[in-house]
Amino acid sequence: MAHLSVTTALPPPAPAPPRRRLRRLHLGCGNKYLEGFFHVDILDGPHIDYAGPVDDLPFIPNNTVELIYACHVLEHFGRYEVRTALREWYRLLAPKGVLRLAVPNFAAVVAAYQEIGLEDGQNGLMGLVCGGQRTPYDLHKVIFDEPYLTRLLQAVGFAAVRRWDWRTTDHSAVDDYSQAYLPHLDKTGGRLMSLNLEAEKR
Repeated sequence: MAHLSVTTALPPPAPAPPRRRLRRLHLGCGNKYLEGFFHVDILDGPHIDYAGPVDDLPFIPNNTVELIYACHVLEHFGRYEVRTALREWYRLLAPKGVLRLAVPNFAAVVAAYQEIGLEDGQNGLMGLVCGGQRTPYDLHKVIFDEPYLTRLLQAVGFAAVRRWDWRTTDHSAVDDYSQAYLPHLDKTGGRLMSLNLEAEKR
């Protein structure tokens, strides 16, 4: 009796850990490149240093990273997954290391909605709540305001939670969602729709 051979597809090997010490991480970077950062995104690209999940980085040792920047990334995790991501990022940071976050500001969305409504979803409010939905990964699963995100960060162990101003960073020249305004690109008279908070590892 003939035996059928079954070939089991194996997952591709994990990328080799980087040889240089990683001091600054840009997580969920998409197509944005920041000089001096190690870029991680689920989708590969020419500037991506590691293509994979941003909440599982076992090749990076504990307590070694000085700055983690995650701009409009955290909302892509489910409400029960957010703390897992924050704990992983806390693990990576050195004492006094900084986690710099930007997320859609639900309080600003509500205020804008009360003034202008959805306008057929063309004014940016739909994307802030639901994501762009251009890829299977571009879906928002949770909402944030400042008190809620502050409590999450503190529950994981972060201290010194504070707002940060994109204008004062060394990556201010790169236009990303931390600079999301309504009306679009009105960075002087518009309303900032991004909640920009950073916190320190104890």
